[in-house]
Amino acid sequence: MTAERRDAQALKALWGGAAGRNWVAAQDLLDRLFKPFEPLLAEPVGPGARLLDVGCGTGATTVAAARRAGPEGSCVGVDIAEPMVEAARARAEREGVPARFIQADAATHAFEPAAFDLVISRFGVMFFDDFAGAFANLRRAARPGGGLRLIVWRGPEENPFMTTAERAAGPLLPNLPPRDPDAPGQFALAPAERVRGVLEESGWTGVAVEPLDVPCAMPEKDLERYFTLLGPVGRVLHEVDEPTRARVVETLHTAFASYVHGTEVRFTAACWLVRATA
Repeated sequence: MTAERRDAQALKALWGGAAGRNWVAAQDLLDRLFKPFEPLLAEPVGPGARLLDVGCGTGATTVAAARRAGPEGSCVGVDIAEPMVEAARARAEREGVPARFIQADAATHAFEPAAFDLVISRFGVMFFDDFAGAFANLRRAARPGGGLRLIVWRGPEENPFMTTAERAAGPLLPNLPPRDPDAPGQFALAPAERVRGVLEESGWTGVAVEPLDVPCAMPEKDLERYFTLLGPVGRVLHEVDEPTRARVVETLHTAFASYVHGTEVRFTAACWLVRATA
């Protein structure tokens, strides 16, 4: 088995297990938190558009785009995490939106060639093991002249909120996996030159990488659910005993105190808005 195949299987196991289930459990929280990103991705979608949403998660962005594309359009979400895809299908059915969802690895899935007018992703493309190969696969799925529109995170130094939990809980959780900035993960596409390089290498043209700073907020009452379900801490917290869990929760409430403003938790998401053409 190749290293790439092993990595893909590990990613599928991660997001098909506790990480994916936790994401689904926090779906309502994340929908509200990341709502400001929806118009940035759905904005260019017109009636009849054919769209692919990569790393669609529980489908919020796909459904928003499908509403704009209308009944003549075709909006497809793809995600490696089975629990998320199941939640996305339930969302689309519940909301009466004709979006379709595929549980697959977008890096290697055999999409119909030239099938999409636009490929979008909200924080869904930073986990590819082979970025150039994955983006080449997505380029083949786009029609000639079709667009690519991505939102990815800038670096951890510009997103301290995103690493607060692991920095504060690290001394209490020896099994907390360290981040590798060069490995697939949340900040893998933080360097703008890396984004440009992999897209140009994979055949996309007219690559534009623009800084994007988006104010995000959630109710303060949801903060504990956020840091106990999501991120590296959320993935390992279920493994510890109750006294340790209680200490971690208390420590994290203190660590996040500077982001709490009355009944809201607020932070700025420092991202890149990436555009390119097939």
